[in-house]
Amino acid sequence: MSLSTHVLDTAKGLPAAGVLVRLSRMTVHGFLAAAEGRTDEDGRIREWSPVSAEWVEGVDPRPGTYRLVFHTGEYLGRDAFFPEVSVVFRIREPGGHCHVPLLLSPFAYSTYRGS
Repeated sequence: MSLSTHVLDTAKGLPAAGVLVRLSRMTVHGFLAAAEGRTDEDGRIREWSPVSAEWVEGVDPRPGTYRLVFHTGEYLGRDAFFPEVSVVFRIREPGGHCHVPLLLSPFAYSTYRGS
């Protein structure tokens, strides 16, 4: 299973560059940070940077429950209505690909499982 994400600014009709995204994995003690990255000029994270042993560089996430936290406040500005967006999802089977995009505007957001 590989994991990807991107952020699109639906108000501007453009990718959202520079958004910090943190990936965590659910453990018996709650969510544990695994990796992070910033969106590029195309709104995508091309490479995740490991922040714990839960994510080993070059190894895809194993089945489990994950959380992506999009730190949108820096991108939207200090008066952002949504300074952070949290998306929790499950990976059930190894192999394949999971894409979790975020569509963002100043007063709304949505997400879906992409391909």
